[in-house]
Amino acid sequence: MIHASITDSIIKAYYTVYNELGFGFLEKVYERALLIEIKKKGLLCENQQPIKVYYDSYEVGDYYADLVVENLVIVELKAAESLAVEHEAQLTNYLRATDKEVGLLLNFGRKPEFKRKIFENRFKVNLK
Repeated sequence: MIHASITDSIIKAYYTVYNELGFGFLEKVYERALLIEIKKKGLLCENQQPIKVYYDSYEVGDYYADLVVENLVIVELKAAESLAVEHEAQLTNYLRATDKEVGLLLNFGRKPEFKRKIFENRFKVNLK
């Protein structure tokens, strides 16, 4: 599995934060706490990394990834009742717009849940 050791470390950090904070905070609180926990594990982690979106070779917008770990894994955080199709689509679009192939969708809802997404670069069109 692509970047399995990194995603395993991120998921462990996620559960550490979830067990400490529980649910009910805004996403920004979880983002900051998870950033600290991931860095404590010795991984390079940046928050709010901009992702440019192109259409027909024209820049048409920006996204901001909640976290990018080791410049390899995009982490999208939610604080929702449960994960929805729109949340998965958002992460898939982040992967589509970058050279990153692995993403994690982490929800700090009433019960913890996560999804791992893979979008290999060989399947991407117009990768910038």
